Amino acid sequence: MTRNMILKKLLNIKGAIVENVDFAAGDDEMIALRVRVRPNRRNRWRCPACGRKCPVYDHPCDGNTWRSMDFGPASVYLVASVPRVCCPEHGVLAAAVPWARPGTRFTTDFAYSAAWMLKGGLSKKKVSEWLQIDWKTVGRLVKLVWNDLEPDAKRRLDGLVNIGIDETSYRKGHTYITVIVNHDTNTVVWAHDGYGKEVLELFFAELSEEQRSSIRVVTGDGAKWITECVEEHCPNADRCVDPFHVVEWANDAVDAVRLDAWRRARIALADLVKQAKADKKSGREDPESAERIKSLKKDIETLKRSKYPLGKNPENLTAKQSERLMMIQAKDKRLRRAHDLKEELRLVFKLTTYDAAKEYLDKWIKSAQHCRIPAFVELQRKIRRHEKHILNTIEFGLSNARIEATNNKIKLLIRIAYGFRDIDTMIGLIMLFCSSIEIPWPGRGKKTPVE
Repeated sequence: MTRNMILKKLLNIKGAIVENVDFAAGDDEMIALRVRVRPNRRNRWRCPACGRKCPVYDHPCDGNTWRSMDFGPASVYLVASVPRVCCPEHGVLAAAVPWARPGTRFTTDFAYSAAWMLKGGLSKKKVSEWLQIDWKTVGRLVKLVWNDLEPDAKRRLDGLVNIGIDETSYRKGHTYITVIVNHDTNTVVWAHDGYGKEVLELFFAELSEEQRSSIRVVTGDGAKWITECVEEHCPNADRCVDPFHVVEWANDAVDAVRLDAWRRARIALADLVKQAKADKKSGREDPESAERIKSLKKDIETLKRSKYPLGKNPENLTAKQSERLMMIQAKDKRLRRAHDLKEELRLVFKLTTYDAAKEYLDKWIKSAQHCRIPAFVELQRKIRRHEKHILNTIEFGLSNARIEATNNKIKLLIRIAYGFRDIDTMIGLIMLFCSSIEIPWPGRGKKTPVE
């Protein structure tokens, strides 16, 4: 086997011929291996857009360079003289080469290695240091790999039945992206910068009439804009409200009652201290006053530290939290009632049939309506508005758990990348990693587009 044939195998170049090779040393004493290549007769002078053979328009004076995967300590570059071709459909463009995608100066194998390492858990900084490329280039290479593996991302929109909608922040300052997940495949099918009705309508605008009619269940939080979009574009779909958000509403109501009790206790403490000072000044000091002040301060401290004991599920409480919860329930009947209402609402999602859940939820609404706790009176109005959506959640057994898990993956990707400046690069990363697409290591598996 000749030297050129060995280089062709090592570089994983298909559809090309190795002509020559030489070494060059840069200013930083790094060794660079420069391999001169050219497309074979079958692959030369093709349009990069449509792939048809075209007449040569002109020849460049100097050879073009592509960065390839390294050989040990040596950086490898492919050098070739690529003419411009004149395509009848796409005009004058640089001819396509079989070892790289159009518009990039990195070989396809180099791009795949960067994406593989990033998906393996390395940060963009580590990948850029390892491959000796710019930090921003890593994101662009990942986007290139996604476009290569999935040339038509809109095929994910075919056959949607159960979808989940949510927004997640990707930068400080309430900067969000809207993410839509297919519950049946647990993959992201669409993502876009921003949130709200205008953004969600962009998703439904991309769907055909047949694709919209196939959607049967849409899960999400209680946002009004999600409900409005579903009713407008998918009137036959059932809207479900995620149980986590419903219980979170109840936790917020309990916390409002807790804060109110804490404020009232502080006012009572201030009055008690003021009265004790006045009694002391007048010579009528109450010997039990100091004990009452001490006891009230302890109650205030207990209320201050009781947010988690009141919000957590009883089965998940620690021994210390259970003790604190019992102390609160014994001393504050209003807060005990609020906590009981929260737990009763949580139990509705343990029911498995629509009729049983409806009967139980109607009783809860009536109980909360007459509890004389403003936070829960307001909550029962909200529950009443979303009652049908809550019952749909119980009937279909779907929640936003998968999309919340996807949001955690997205936040992990953002943290690994140390943030993104280009939203398109971030969305490309999300679509590639939060999917069933497998990124093969160059030379170890076939790069097959998603079916």
